[in-house]
Amino acid sequence: MKKELPSFPCIISFKYEQNVISWEFKQMLNQRKPNTMTKQIWRVWIFYMVITANRSEEKAMTQVCPSCDGTHFCDCSSMDLSTIPSGLTTDITGLNLSYNSIEHVRETDLKLGVNLRVLLLESNQIRTIDKESFIFLGKLEHLDLSNNKLTHLSPIWFRHLFSLQHLNIRSNLYTTLGENPLFSNLKNLRYLRLGNNQSFSAIRKQDFDGITVLEQLEIDGQRLKQYESGSLTTVNSINHAIMNINDVQVLSGMLEDLTNSAICVELRHIAFNTASESSLLEPMSRSVMEKLVFKNVLFTDASVIRVVNILRHAKQFLELEVDNSVLQGTGQWHEQIKVNRESAFKVITVQRLAIEQFYLFSDLRGVENLLGNITKATIVNTNVFLVPCSISKHFVSLLYLDLSENLLADPNLGHSSCEGAWPLLQTFNLSQNSLGDLEMTGRSLSHLNHLTHLDISRNNFGEIPESCQWPENLKYLNISGTQIPKVTTCIPQTLEVLDVSSNNLNDFRLKLPHLKELYIAKNKLKTLPDAPFIPNVVALRISRNKLTSFSKEEFGSFSKMKTLDAGDNNFICSCEFLSFIQYQEGIANWPENYICDSPSSVRGQQVKAAQLSLFECHRTLVVSLICILVVLVILLIVILGYKLHVIWYMKMTWAWLQAKRKPKKAYNQDFCYDAFVSYSERDSEWVENLMVQELENAIPPFKLCLHKRDFVPGKWIIDNIIDSIEKSHKTLFVLSEHFVQSEWCKYELEFSHFRLFDENNDSAILILLEPIQEQTIPKRFCKLRKIMNTKTYLEWPLDENQQQIFWNNLKTALKSYDDF
Repeated sequence: MKKELPSFPCIISFKYEQNVISWEFKQMLNQRKPNTMTKQIWRVWIFYMVITANRSEEKAMTQVCPSCDGTHFCDCSSMDLSTIPSGLTTDITGLNLSYNSIEHVRETDLKLGVNLRVLLLESNQIRTIDKESFIFLGKLEHLDLSNNKLTHLSPIWFRHLFSLQHLNIRSNLYTTLGENPLFSNLKNLRYLRLGNNQSFSAIRKQDFDGITVLEQLEIDGQRLKQYESGSLTTVNSINHAIMNINDVQVLSGMLEDLTNSAICVELRHIAFNTASESSLLEPMSRSVMEKLVFKNVLFTDASVIRVVNILRHAKQFLELEVDNSVLQGTGQWHEQIKVNRESAFKVITVQRLAIEQFYLFSDLRGVENLLGNITKATIVNTNVFLVPCSISKHFVSLLYLDLSENLLADPNLGHSSCEGAWPLLQTFNLSQNSLGDLEMTGRSLSHLNHLTHLDISRNNFGEIPESCQWPENLKYLNISGTQIPKVTTCIPQTLEVLDVSSNNLNDFRLKLPHLKELYIAKNKLKTLPDAPFIPNVVALRISRNKLTSFSKEEFGSFSKMKTLDAGDNNFICSCEFLSFIQYQEGIANWPENYICDSPSSVRGQQVKAAQLSLFECHRTLVVSLICILVVLVILLIVILGYKLHVIWYMKMTWAWLQAKRKPKKAYNQDFCYDAFVSYSERDSEWVENLMVQELENAIPPFKLCLHKRDFVPGKWIIDNIIDSIEKSHKTLFVLSEHFVQSEWCKYELEFSHFRLFDENNDSAILILLEPIQEQTIPKRFCKLRKIMNTKTYLEWPLDENQQQIFWNNLKTALKSYDDF
């Protein structure tokens, strides 16, 4: 290894670099001369810095952003990027690089961003931006540089951003907006957010040159101490101006310049402790402002009365909003509030107002004169527990009142809604208060003849009575989330919209003939409500209940239904249900909220995509077809059995088995008969008149066994046949066409054949009474075929001269058993 470190290649692995440096340090420690050691340290340090810089550059070149969607918007946020990634293409229209560690925006970083519309660089560590970094971004509409570490701003950055509409440069480290007008080329700018709460200290007169119209202007300046008068007058129109300024003097100067331009003014994070401080808002009395918003503002009794007296002179002032603010006082307003009959003030919104001593607050008599023109009042989450009757009566123009999220209880509501209170009120929101008696609530409001909309949700009513008093024109009632277990006739019949969601209802059996919309979600219903009770319903929401299915007939019974929301139930996806619901129109939140719970084959699937098998869908039909098939198979077996004589074979097999069970007889046993005669009944004349006479009258005579004469009465015929054959030396078969047609002759032949094999004797004698064609012998007489082919048989001659020879041969055959 060479010792001259600069001779090493610059492109090496980091592990190898560390090894090289470690080796060099070891070499230095072994050196004795101080000068040499110092020289080596510097050489290693320089080498390390070169390698580190090279690796940083190489890493920057390889950083890419793979998260691009179909609209060519690339989300590269929170990826710990230290530079703008390479690989950007001209197709990209949006690039989100927020929440990374980018410190420097170079001229070449965005050279391919010619089609960029959105560039988000917020919350990085950007300290420097090259002058021509944005030169290629002529189509850029939204640029966010907020929450970085820019100490100065350059108008050169923005001079090519002709299409820019949104610009956010808040929360950086600059103290001013620069020596030259920053926004002079941004003719299309409509949304501007600037300033910071750490170092921004001055606004100069030329800062807003070039801007004439803004939808929104937001200025953060908690440390703003200098404002040059006239700085904002160049802006002719500002729809919404947000001022986060805590210096009342500076704020007063800014409001003066906004007198003729700002429609909505929002003041944040400022304290009005005294009347004199509030007096600095005097410019608002002459302004074109229509809405004033106080957010995170502190008031006192003295400052409140002064602000109100200023606002009453603003001829176009319509709406006052107070949000998340504090009132240090008890309503003891010593200064008289004068009424300006020409005031257009109509709307007041107060939410999350903290009155530190609200329990000592007075009855607001000092502001009675201001209430007559108000048409909409929203007092939310402000610990209101009572509205004095005298105050309520002064709201003679009030149409909308929202007192939700307060502390109103039933007795206090009755006092607040006294006779003559809110005479024109149409909409009343009392949700999330402390109401607990529905009958008392309805009675307290029953005199409000114009009331059509009432929201008393998220109270705690529980059981409700059978009858209640309500305003005669009430159309909308919301009693959701009130722990109601059952609806009764307390609910007014005049309703067109009813919301009883989030209760404990098991059913809904209430006749409401005018009802058009019913919201009954988050209950315990197992079926749809009965349509005859609500015949005019147009929209029904019954999601998140215990509904398992509903039929086409049930849905169709709602003749005017246009929208049904039954999602988030545990549906049993039967064939009937699927065949109806999958093609039904007017189902809300379809199909994502409709999931099958059973059967198991489709559990977890969307109802729209569920498919059941033929057996599951047509169980009765399939079972019927199976039964028919089984019957046909049985019928086929019977037919085949009949054709193939299966039953006959079974009988024979059984008889043979019975015979096999009997013990074998010895050959020297005593036989009762010389021969058992097997013949057809149709051949009985020949057998009985000729053969029997010839043989039994012979000398010596032969004893024959005939079934007509010798079978034991009452004994099973099969047993008679078996016993007769076993008690006879021989078995005489009188063969004819009639014989082969006889079943009993077949049995006798079979048992004789069994004996032939079991006892190994030749006991069968065949007499052919008439010629028999082999093809006429039934197939089941296979034994007869075999015997006729293997044994000699006697043929009855028609010639009388030959008949005596026949008898002699027959007698000889019958005597042959003596040989054994």
